[in-house]
Amino acid sequence: MAEKHDPMVPHGAVNAINTDYKIGQDNIVLKLGPFGLDIHNRVFAISGLSIVAFVLLTLMFQTQVEPMFGAMRGWLTSNLDWFFISAGNIFVIVCLGLAISPLGRVRLGGTLAKPDYGYLGWFSMLFAAGMGIGLMFYGVSEPLSHFSSSMGGTTIENGVRTDWAPLGAAAGDATAAARLGMAATIFHWALHPWAIYAILALGLALFSFNKGLPLTIRSVFYPLLGERIWGWPGHIVDILAVLATMFGLATSLGLGASQAAAGLNYLFGISLGETTQIVLVIGITAIALTSVLAGLDAGVKRLSEINMILALLLLVFLIAVGPTLAIATGFFSNLGAYVEHLPALSNPFGRADANFSQGWTAFYWAWWISWSPFVGMFIARVSRGRTVREFIISVLIIPSLACVLWMTVFGSTAISQLVNEGYKAAAEAALPLQIFQMLDVLPLAQITSFLAIVLVVVFFVTSSDSGSLVIDVIAAGGKVDAPTPQRVFWCVFEGLVAIALILGGGLVALQAMAVSTGFPFTVVLLIATVAVVKGLASEPRGA
Repeated sequence: MAEKHDPMVPHGAVNAINTDYKIGQDNIVLKLGPFGLDIHNRVFAISGLSIVAFVLLTLMFQTQVEPMFGAMRGWLTSNLDWFFISAGNIFVIVCLGLAISPLGRVRLGGTLAKPDYGYLGWFSMLFAAGMGIGLMFYGVSEPLSHFSSSMGGTTIENGVRTDWAPLGAAAGDATAAARLGMAATIFHWALHPWAIYAILALGLALFSFNKGLPLTIRSVFYPLLGERIWGWPGHIVDILAVLATMFGLATSLGLGASQAAAGLNYLFGISLGETTQIVLVIGITAIALTSVLAGLDAGVKRLSEINMILALLLLVFLIAVGPTLAIATGFFSNLGAYVEHLPALSNPFGRADANFSQGWTAFYWAWWISWSPFVGMFIARVSRGRTVREFIISVLIIPSLACVLWMTVFGSTAISQLVNEGYKAAAEAALPLQIFQMLDVLPLAQITSFLAIVLVVVFFVTSSDSGSLVIDVIAAGGKVDAPTPQRVFWCVFEGLVAIALILGGGLVALQAMAVSTGFPFTVVLLIATVAVVKGLASEPRGA
């Protein structure tokens, strides 16, 4: 009699993700002896060659690709904003539904699994995952932009003058405009992005820890595709994940380079041009390579600890010397404004504020989705032993509150300077320079501005190092201990893609590629959501 097989545990599944395994009739791993490579032949070859071709073509045809990037971003965000916003809403609703349903009792790693980390360490790592270059770049500029437009003023986006007001009210009322501005900002940094990350992280943790599958995106689709995940359907999913992650990271690295260049120009008068940004990308990528060669514990872990300390120092400094009372009361007021305006902000249809939904929200959702393999894999790897309910509540709430605090501290300080002190320099500066203009009127401006530059650089390095690790895991078929030369390859090309996009259109090009790769991966993630629910339904539930 044939042995009974659990339909949710694939043939060829493994008990440890570092074990060799077969995928159908093909050997998933292509080992190239003296080069020390251990790769998934199809995923690595297709995604690697696509990225190399993109870099070469963009560098060769810079003049031609710049308008193409602008048109591509404009078309996607103007025609598909409803799709991105609807998808984000679905992820939030599914996460909350799982948390309150009986499926919330499922434990990641099995009913007897114990958490690998205590609550304090786990929360710290979830918080660290939410900190990135985006918080430095948009911490001042986004609240100021939304506040100014809500007041009935104008904003400048990529050199284009726009008149708009999110939700349409508050013109001329500074208090109402500040509430709207902060609610709109928090909308982009709280529940929705973390629900996007949580869905994929939950799928990766479930199918790796509970089902014994490799830690790669294709594994999430086993309930829907069955053994076909070992063939081309699975290859395509992983290739899309590599490309989305690469261009999502490149967007962040490009933003970091432009902000570091703005800070160096502000402090030392160094040119703001493309040359400075490219030199920064090269230099910081070299530092990231050093971290890669040092290994995970000595590299990423140490840099992450430095990162957290520097970010906390800057945050505490601003609370102490900034409008402390406004920050303290603003945290709860801003949360209330976010809850109050959430239904209108998340409405995908019939919106009058097209620049907000298309220029901000659609881009953000595509950017978060392109980051989801990166952040999702990190969260999955540190969450073994947690119940699904515990996992979802923590992944949604802890990082969201951290982002609310960050945006409140930076945004409230900048808005207070504009409203109460009449200081307009930050509001009128280019986006990358606004944080430095905000710090300029506070004590120790030279020191804090330099600290901000260092923080951007360290964010840049940790993103590049960690990102190259995640991409390599996907391209190696789920191996987490693949040879270092492969991570070096991905780390180098993250820098090269960022340089190509800077030369091929700057911020517009960076955003265009995040949206372009985020769109197909949104479809992937929506389908993955169904697979995650089916996979959870087959698991035993604790008491």
